Amino acid sequence: MTPKLWPDAPDLAELVGEPGPFVSVVLATEAEIDNASHRNQLRWRGMRDALLEQGAGEDALALVDPLVDDAHLQGQTLLVVANARGVHHRSHWSKLPFREFARWEPLPSFGAIIERRQEAPAYVLVVADRSGADLVAVRHEAADIATDAGDQDPAARKVNAGGWSQRRYQERAENAWEHNAKDVAEVTTRLVQLVDARLVLLAGDVRALQMLREEVPPGVAELVVEVDGTRAADGAPGAEPGDIEAQVAAVVAQDSRTMVEKLTEELGQDDRGCAGVSDTVAALTAAQVQVLLVRDDPDDRRTAWFGSDPSVIGERPGDLADLGVEGAQEGRLADVLIRAALATGAGVRMLDRDGDVAGGVGAILRWS
Repeated sequence: MTPKLWPDAPDLAELVGEPGPFVSVVLATEAEIDNASHRNQLRWRGMRDALLEQGAGEDALALVDPLVDDAHLQGQTLLVVANARGVHHRSHWSKLPFREFARWEPLPSFGAIIERRQEAPAYVLVVADRSGADLVAVRHEAADIATDAGDQDPAARKVNAGGWSQRRYQERAENAWEHNAKDVAEVTTRLVQLVDARLVLLAGDVRALQMLREEVPPGVAELVVEVDGTRAADGAPGAEPGDIEAQVAAVVAQDSRTMVEKLTEELGQDDRGCAGVSDTVAALTAAQVQVLLVRDDPDDRRTAWFGSDPSVIGERPGDLADLGVEGAQEGRLADVLIRAALATGAGVRMLDRDGDVAGGVGAILRWS
């Protein structure tokens, strides 16, 4: 069974039939610099001039222009895909990009969008004490969901009353803690399901976290990682951003390793796997791919051919002619492969620059 470790992209799948050409932009939109808006616009202007030299249409570029002015207020990276008919994707991301680019190509460059989503899986942060917890579900490209759980029962504090009543106070406190832990576990589980969280970060009181671990269902428990943090009186996040970022990055890296290991296993069994451009192209054309694994290197000059049917692709123009496809066009290899994968309902997992797959291209298949 293939673990579901790729980002959903139904919005991108809806665009595979949209006619090109497209402008695809990854632009750094730094906020912590003087005159940020002006300097980011200058950066875009340089890209824009280069696109015009490539033959980009003024109508498509004019749609991108107003998106740059205040982009630094919403994140450190702006991603845009547009054609003459409109802007089809715009998103803002908190980290600076590994590399900027601006392309005028027959196909949109969806790889950068998928990679950003892959690097930013949804997670739930739970900061608990014995009276309850503050929770926030973080999902990029959508608003965070913040809530709390627990009843703040004063009995949740053990009181050293002394005498015959001491045991009664202790039992009341233990019961209150258990009640709060159950409530926090229920809310945590709902949030995990709501945002399809890949990680649950727990911080706070040691005893409260122990009880919470015992209450969450197994499917949630396997997502749990503890980080340092304390519940704040004002409900502010009680964990260090650096710790959160490190744990998210660790999960992303492990997910990529898991997918490569799964592909390696299938290749070793000569079963549900293929590697290299030729075999992957053939599998995509047969709608056989369950998950495409691909490295989208900006310096990769390889191309492939495609027609109006995005699921029919070839390494050479003659490949499509043999299939009766007329008017074949040439596009960047990664763009052609990703478009075909989305068109056939396949998932896409972007490989990092050290991803160990032959030619930077492979696929886990639906059937042998």
